[in-house]
Amino acid sequence: MTATSKHLTLRNVPRAVMRALERERRHKRSSLNQAAIDALARALGVHGSEPAENGLAVLAGTWSESDFRAFQAATATFEKVDDEHWK
Repeated sequence: MTATSKHLTLRNVPRAVMRALERERRHKRSSLNQAAIDALARALGVHGSEPAENGLAVLAGTWSESDFRAFQAATATFEKVDDEHWK
């Protein structure tokens, strides 16, 4: 802990919040204290906190150019607006 760190005690934490913190603690394999600090930092938009993960990072950069073209062709119809339905 640095000289500028402060201590915080929370009282009457709602059960739902505690369950969510416990779930986060287990998921990240960290202490309850660290899970609470991380959650507060994320919620408050403090720089340096870990970005939320959506599980899609494993897919990033895995498509080839031909995969991308095939996807674009397969989904092109979704880009068209049917004007009759928007009157």
